[in-house]
Amino acid sequence: MTTHSETVTIGTTANQAVAELIRRARAAQRVSAGYDQARLDELVTAAGWAIMAPERNRALAEIAVRDTGLGSVGDKVEKNHRKTLGLLRDLKGAVSTGVLAEYPEKGITEIARPVGVVAAVVPSTNPGATPANNVINALKCGNAIILSPSPKGYSTCAKLVQYIHEQFARIGTPADLVQMLPQPVTRELSAALMKQADLVVVTGSQTNVRAAYSSGTPALGVGAGNVAVIVDDSADCADAAAKIMRSKVFDYATSCSSENSVIIHDKVYARMVACLVQEGGALLTAADKETLQKAMFPGGRLSSACTAQSVSKICAIAGLTRPGLADARCLMVEETGSGRDYPFSGEKLSPVLTLYRARDFDHAFGIMRGIYDYMGDGHSCGIYSEDEAHIRRLGHEMTVCRVIVKQAHAIANGGNFDNGLPFSLTMGCGTWGANSFSENLNYRHFMNVTRIVRTIPENKPAPEDLFGPFWKKYGK
Repeated sequence: MTTHSETVTIGTTANQAVAELIRRARAAQRVSAGYDQARLDELVTAAGWAIMAPERNRALAEIAVRDTGLGSVGDKVEKNHRKTLGLLRDLKGAVSTGVLAEYPEKGITEIARPVGVVAAVVPSTNPGATPANNVINALKCGNAIILSPSPKGYSTCAKLVQYIHEQFARIGTPADLVQMLPQPVTRELSAALMKQADLVVVTGSQTNVRAAYSSGTPALGVGAGNVAVIVDDSADCADAAAKIMRSKVFDYATSCSSENSVIIHDKVYARMVACLVQEGGALLTAADKETLQKAMFPGGRLSSACTAQSVSKICAIAGLTRPGLADARCLMVEETGSGRDYPFSGEKLSPVLTLYRARDFDHAFGIMRGIYDYMGDGHSCGIYSEDEAHIRRLGHEMTVCRVIVKQAHAIANGGNFDNGLPFSLTMGCGTWGANSFSENLNYRHFMNVTRIVRTIPENKPAPEDLFGPFWKKYGK
């Protein structure tokens, strides 16, 4: 059994080390490929309980914050619990092996089959919840999975794998169904894993996503986040402010679905800002904004020192000493433009929120379009409005895969108990975000489908049936 204490032996190449993991994974997967639905569901339950048992959940959250330096223990406990509980709800009763569907009128029978060995590259921002989500989805479909954690998230991932193996021992299933790369996790090891696996799933840096897509293995990678939300003139500002603030500060904004910019209609701008202040936001002066920008974006790039940190720590790093700022839940800056010259228009991964004032909805739409032209295209956007036409316009015209309506974005975007999105920590961004899929990653992405095709009565149209209206309008 591979454990977190194992390391790559000196002289062993990355390809050799990964090949051994793959060999063991394939042997285990040949076993799980023969499991019926009840047995696969038992695997899923065991892996879910490995992270959801309260004492294990807290241990994972504490290790994650201690070793990555990112986020909040309490929020990670909540995230581990809610995301796993929601995923288990989604998977309950779902068919993932055997006959998926019969279509007698088409003569087609669909059969679910495993993809084989999954390589999952997981980020330091969610080192417990994301690998657990990947593991559960992979197991649901009879696959084996090998995790490639970030260096900072290694200890959390190793503890999770240990907990899963303990549960597997209880139910008598091969531990090698879930493995992870040995320390130290290098780019060479991760690249070798991507090339030797049957499917690659990547959540995290765009460098890793590009590596996955160029590995030669079928890959599911995600685009960059940079969520913008419109607060329309018909919005309930108090409700919008409470939801935006809850989402923005959750786990110190480690989520790619956390709001980064709020575009506020001029008619409700003052009221909305007051509501955000009431919820714990602190609006910076122009001088404070300049000071914060130098600390957060040295050389124009987002500093890791401020990523997923508390407001008090960010203030200390930036040297913001104005009374009351360090006690705020979120820092707010006003902005007018977007792009490289306006770094606050990009993703901040911290409790810092950018505010824009829009003359009307057309102007708000234009501001949002400019933000996504800079960063975050394909991911998601949000709106607080009672105007259905405005909501529909975002759906028809914004190049995003999700439009979240009147909901706390980071809570809702990856699935919630009051919306219909699948619970996930990996959001596809479609071709707009240079991704191969445009929905929330779910168990169906971890299966192949074989189709038995039988003959049916011939259904062959005459050319007149297809071209008749065209000929009548334009001639032959």
